Amino acid sequence: MSKFESHGFVQDKFAPVRAAFDSNFETGQENGAAFCMTVEGETVADLWGGWADEAGTRPWAQDTIVNVYSTTKTMTALTALLLADRGEIDFTAPVAKYWPEFAANGKADVTVAHLMSHSAGLSGWKEPIVREDLYDWEKATSLLAAQAPYWAPGTAPGYHAMTQGYLVGEVVRRVTGQSLGTVFRSEIAGPLGADFHIGLPASEDHRVADLTPPPAGSGLGQGTTSPLVANMSSNPPINPLDTRTRDWRGAEIPAAGGTGNARSVAAVQSLMANGGFANGKQILSEAGCRKALELQIEGNDLILGLPVRYGMGFGLAGGAVPFPNPNTIYWGGYGGSLVVIDMDARATYAYAMNKMAATTTGDMRAFMILMAAWGAMAA
Repeated sequence: MSKFESHGFVQDKFAPVRAAFDSNFETGQENGAAFCMTVEGETVADLWGGWADEAGTRPWAQDTIVNVYSTTKTMTALTALLLADRGEIDFTAPVAKYWPEFAANGKADVTVAHLMSHSAGLSGWKEPIVREDLYDWEKATSLLAAQAPYWAPGTAPGYHAMTQGYLVGEVVRRVTGQSLGTVFRSEIAGPLGADFHIGLPASEDHRVADLTPPPAGSGLGQGTTSPLVANMSSNPPINPLDTRTRDWRGAEIPAAGGTGNARSVAAVQSLMANGGFANGKQILSEAGCRKALELQIEGNDLILGLPVRYGMGFGLAGGAVPFPNPNTIYWGGYGGSLVVIDMDARATYAYAMNKMAATTTGDMRAFMILMAAWGAMAA
């Protein structure tokens, strides 16, 4: 095992975090990655290292950013939570209140909360679509508005892997008159100075790390017999190499297309850990943040096949994922990125990488770092 030395810093108390981070490289599990941790709004660990490309020609630098797939959903959820906190969105209201066309095909009673908690029955598109349709906001949203749900809304969770961002994003657009990426940038990322983008400007392309797809035959939906899972993963097919294109990076794909790094994910989500306060600014109320903790649905996810507990836009403690404190929310991205927000400890943990594992729910690389962090927190 060759010795690896990461860049960045950790407070002495959290030295085991660096050891766990470095170990992932020493065992060959990583190519390039970053981890950031905040407690009470203070950064206590900010680490990065490795390579931004498969060939090992571009070092992963302090300002390297990468597509984090579904970790983007936490940014979309936070944007909706902010608007709800201001009284602009009512989560209990029918989606059709804001987006009248959505009432079609038996969806008049589907609520915004159903969209936020993956229980609207719209886990994929019924009409065949191609990759380029993901870049066409009007087409992606109007098809969802027109179709019938796959299951009775509100009766079961089923991961809306790509569709959730368009669904929540269109409610945001109808309410504000602006795209979700624009609202997120102006109301959240900008004020926090966070280098996270839903719709990346071409000027930042040179900083983006290349994702390495998971091993052949082990990606999303491989070997499934479930029509729902097959629909989610193959209509259109999800190809990590698309994230290297300008079309993907520039499009607003609010469930999976966000580009950032561990530092920017932690910077944004420290809002949720600290009662809506970050970077010297009170952006949400404490009650607005804690709305995320309200259980919306639990049970076996029809897509993931795992026991889940979904709050308002985030996964909740319990289900298949153990956490030290009950008031913890989280989400992971395809390939391994992860963010965990512990409202009890007022701590945020964020991990981003470019060597993908065959998972949508985070993998052991991030979890070993989390274990080291929790051990240090408890010491």
